[in-house]
Parts: sequence; C-alpha cells; structure tokens
Amino acid sequence: MLATRASTAKRLARSFATVVDTKASGVKVAAVDNGQPTTAVTVLVKAGSRYQPSPGVAHVLKNFAFKSTAKRSTLGTVRESELYGGVLSTSLSREYLALTTEFLRGDEAFFTSLLTSILATTKFLPHEFSEYVLPVVRDESIHAAHVPSTVAIEAAHNLAFRTGLGAPLLAGAHSHVTLDSVKEFATSAFSPGNVAVVGTGIDSTRLADLVDKALAETPLPSGSSSLSTPSSKYFGGSARIDSQPSDQTVFIGFGTTAPSAALSVLATHLAPPSALKWPSVPRSSTKLTPVYIPYSDAALAGVLIQSPDAKSVTEAAKSIVEKLKKPLTAEQLKSAVSRTKLDAAVSAESREGITLALGKKVFSSADASVESTLAALDKVDAATISKTVTELTRATPTYVAVGDVTALPYADEIGL
Repeated sequence: MLATRASTAKRLARSFATVVDTKASGVKVAAVDNGQPTTAVTVLVKAGSRYQPSPGVAHVLKNFAFKSTAKRSTLGTVRESELYGGVLSTSLSREYLALTTEFLRGDEAFFTSLLTSILATTKFLPHEFSEYVLPVVRDESIHAAHVPSTVAIEAAHNLAFRTGLGAPLLAGAHSHVTLDSVKEFATSAFSPGNVAVVGTGIDSTRLADLVDKALAETPLPSGSSSLSTPSSKYFGGSARIDSQPSDQTVFIGFGTTAPSAALSVLATHLAPPSALKWPSVPRSSTKLTPVYIPYSDAALAGVLIQSPDAKSVTEAAKSIVEKLKKPLTAEQLKSAVSRTKLDAAVSAESREGITLALGKKVFSSADASVESTLAALDKVDAATISKTVTELTRATPTYVAVGDVTALPYADEIGL
C-alpha cells in the first residue's frame, strides 16, 4: 500500500507540473491522467461568494447551471447526458463555482462542449428562475440553517473576515436576488481570466484542444471584466445563535491572512481523529472535529465541538483552550504531523482533491503537488507550532455558540 501511495504521489507531481494555455480562447487548462476508465472535466470559475455583488447571487448562479442554453433545453441537456451515462454536478465555495461532468473515457468532446455552452449561452429564462432555480435555492438554504455545524462555520467566517470571505455562502431568508443581477454577475464571472478547465482521466493537451474547439463555436461573453475582491483581513469576534438543534455546538478558532502547514497541524493536534473507525468501547457523546479551511489569501482554523448537552460542550471547550496553551510534546507533534500528512495524501488521491489542487495551480501558479504539501508538513517543528500559537492568541479569537445560549458558555468562561 505504501508503494502504491508513493507511486500515486509521483504521478500526481508529474501531472501538476504543466498548465496549458489554450491557443485561441485564453482559458487555462490542466489535467492528470492515470489511465482510469472514467474521465471528469470541471470548469472552475472565480465566482464564489467572496466575489458576489450582493448576498445570494453566487448561490443562485450555481443553481442556474445546466439549464437552457442556445444549444439545448434543460431537458435536452439531461437526456443527452443520460444517453452517454454521464453525471452532472455543481458546487459552490467561497472562492470557486465548479461545474463538473463525469463520464466514460472517449466521450470528452460532447461533455466539454456541454460545459462551454453553459458558460457562454445560458439563457437565464424567467420561468426557470422562478420555477426551477429559486425553489432549490430556498431548500438548500433552509436545510443549511438546520445543520448546527454549518451555521457555526458560516457565522465564524463572518466574524473572522466580515466581507469577502465573510460573505454568506448561501442565500439567506431575506436575500433579494433578481434575475438581472444574476445575469450581470455571470457576464463578469465567465471571462477567460476567471475560468479554468481541469480534468482527470484525460491528457491536458487533448483537453486544451477540445476547449479551444468548443469555445470557437460558442465564445465566452465579449467585453466581460474580471472580478476582484479586496485582500482578506482577519478580525475575530464572538456570536451566540439561539436555536433548538439536536446537538449543542461551539466553534473555537482563529484566522490568518495566509494558509500554513503549521496551522493545519495545530488543528489536528487540538482535535485528533480516532485511529479506529469502530472502537471496542463506546464513543463519547461529545464530538470534536478539527477545522482547517485554507483560501488563496487567508485561512480559518479551529475546533468544532458538538454534544447533546451543553455541560459536555463546556467541559470539552475548556480542555481545548488548555491544550492550545500547552507546548506540544515530541510524541504529540509527531502524531499530529503524521495524521495531517495522511489526510493530505488521501485528499490528493480523490477526484475532488485533484481538481482543487489543479485549480490552485492554474489560478495562483502555486506548487500544488502532494509532494510539496508533505514536504511543508515535514518542516513543522515544535518551535513553528509555538510561534503560530503565540501569533494566534495575540489576536481576537473567533467564537461561535449555536443552541441553548442560556446554557452554552461565553468565550471568557472557557479561558479565551
């Protein structure tokens, strides 16, 4: 297994070394091909929530994907994809909107053309907006509002960064998004400088040729301008959200204006995952989840604490703060680094992980290979962790309590 993983790392490192500029369209393309029988092509657009002109616009645009275009109707898109056995999906993060197609090797010409037609010729029909898009947007927002961990992480981003990365990921109950605002955002977002095409199970040169051919038939909107957002700043703060979830939830964290390997190791140290998926003794009712979310110019790290009762959450929160203030032993450091390396390697082997790494390579020219990530983690030592903790604790922590706010602790009550 170790030999296989090392071989995979080498293949990924080689594949990440080249980013291809399409000759005609100007869109950057990157791909990795390990000989698998399936292919996935993802269009990554810098149209995440940090770039949206008003709350909810990016969320609505995400749900307009794979609707009627100049080439085919919504039904036609679905039926033709089904004939090829393909799977269509979308996702939205704070930085990227991702449109993905997965299919059998050999069908890449159809699905690449399908993706480019979504970018270039979506009709944004009023009846689809009101009948198909907005109902899904409402359902996704309502569901997210009933998941305490999601509520806590959303509030943490708002406290940590306020604007930009602090903007809501999903449309809220009071978000007023018009069809015209979505059209304007799409026109700005779908410009060559904001778009990258990444693939797995396909050669990058082959993918670049297909993208050029497809965009020659349906070019991206002309005259569109690149989106921009101010550099992230960290603020921190505290929020208490009264609700009646099944689990009482607390998030303890800090933000920085630069991702770092030490920060990811620290998060793993504070809430180390169990090495046994099915332990021989019953699990504790209190769940600790390490959180490390890196962005292009910032990162949010911390621990999510959840339990059916507020008392257990309070005790766990106090223990986390005490652990944060204590120096790591050599054994604790080795364990945290090793587990963080494992998680990074596993992520690099997944299709989603490869896509995000390739996107990072395309947009920022950063070394996104798994080897560079593991090498950075190997350099984390006790002095690096100590320096990181000192810098974090000098700033205002980000603290969120979700649930019975009459029973959940305040930040100063747990030592923050």
